[in-house]
Amino acid sequence: MCGRFAQFSPLSVIQEAFNIRTVTCDVTPNYNISPMQEILVVIRQNRLGKLYWGLVPSSAKDLSRASRCINARAETVGEKPSFRGAFRKRRCLVVADGFYEWKQESRRKQPWYISLPSKAPFAFAGLWETWEDRPGNNYNSCTIITTKASESVREIHNRMPIILLPETYAAWLDSENQDAGQLNTLLYDGQVRKLKSYPVSRYVNLPKNNGPQCVEPVKNEAL
Repeated sequence: MCGRFAQFSPLSVIQEAFNIRTVTCDVTPNYNISPMQEILVVIRQNRLGKLYWGLVPSSAKDLSRASRCINARAETVGEKPSFRGAFRKRRCLVVADGFYEWKQESRRKQPWYISLPSKAPFAFAGLWETWEDRPGNNYNSCTIITTKASESVREIHNRMPIILLPETYAAWLDSENQDAGQLNTLLYDGQVRKLKSYPVSRYVNLPKNNGPQCVEPVKNEAL
């Protein structure tokens, strides 16, 4: 599962990492992103914008399902009614610098921050949808695809979000490719598996706490 992440790289770094030419939103640091917030995404190549985190299927009666659809399992994403249409036609890159998982340690859960060893920004594999409650009133939302944890994450949590290799970005965003088999192969063969992790302060436990201290490492005796 991925229920919290961070995105704080400046726009210039994001533009270089994703070859962004068009920016349709403001870009500000967020060290403690939680569901239902607007997050940075790339839907079409070279274009950066924002969607709400928590996918609302176009067939939904209201927005109540958003909080239940923040993640889609890679194993079933092409089959579940909530996601299969978006999997074929509406894929996106969710921009991030790292994510959090909570590891059970004795009587409490300890937050860990997980990122690329290089600390560079990266992309979660995502899906997006547009929900309309009346003509012209659209709610654009997305979800993050997860998979079984790689060896570098397994001791912290049994699942992790799929982080795509940069060379897969164009193929993932290509809406002309609607072959489920090819897309599944892309997910499994095109993901980053080697990640870096360290414990962080329980300050991050509260979604309202937001700042660089969320991602600062802490020593074991200070947890």
